[in-house]
Amino acid sequence: MPTAVRQPAVAGRFYPGNAQHLRAAIETFTTSPANASAESKPKIAAVGCLVPHAGYMYSGHVAGAVYSRLELPHRYVILCPNHTGMGEPLAIMSEGAWHTPLGDVSIDEELAERLKSCLPLLSEDPAAHRFEHALEVQLPFLQVLAPGFEFVPITVGTSNFEALSALGVVIGNVAAQTGEPVLVIASSDMNHYESDSVTRVKDRRAIDQLLALDPRGLYDVVHQADISMCGYGPAVVMLTAARKLGATRAELVRYATSGDVSEDRDMVVGYAGVAVY
Repeated sequence: MPTAVRQPAVAGRFYPGNAQHLRAAIETFTTSPANASAESKPKIAAVGCLVPHAGYMYSGHVAGAVYSRLELPHRYVILCPNHTGMGEPLAIMSEGAWHTPLGDVSIDEELAERLKSCLPLLSEDPAAHRFEHALEVQLPFLQVLAPGFEFVPITVGTSNFEALSALGVVIGNVAAQTGEPVLVIASSDMNHYESDSVTRVKDRRAIDQLLALDPRGLYDVVHQADISMCGYGPAVVMLTAARKLGATRAELVRYATSGDVSEDRDMVVGYAGVAVY
């Protein structure tokens, strides 16, 4: 039995708080006509991916396009930025479960313990996760599409490249030793609160580094071009781990901005969905 259950922080705000409505929303985002061409392609056996984490009305269609494109395994490491500023720089939870309106999801305790034992920088810290939305919003997609899955939650609150790289190497090495597929998910939105035209140019520069599987290139361009990509840290970790797991390609599954929904092009947030394999 789980020793502790992390309760949802943003149910009813970022996504429906009613189980029936939530399941219907996920099914809409993953079976929409816009995904029809993707559904006709073979599923991607990805080792990593980038997905957005805004409210579902803005970015759910991008996340849904990614998840519906992938072969979804049983085990996951899910990385997100630390928007709240609470807790340790690299914060993991290694036991218990997370609750959503669709039920409980178990933490992969074995995988979490192996990661902690290999990287002392990883701190056991539920406080960093308590009010963080960026990881929570991913779970309902997986509950619908990969029921029974287990995951390791990690918040990334450091911008130190060496720490990000070290975490990526450890995740890649430990995942490779499991003998079964592990998908490393980086939760991130792209550029924030600039015009649609500026955001698309900035986001393209970051996406080019993602597609090149270049974690250092992504880190550098985000800083040099002043791209307010909140989860570039998780993305650097994911790319590093994916390369350790043998990734050689990446695909931009879908890109959008909040302006596509709100029709406000003056101040938008960008959303990219990328599969790495």
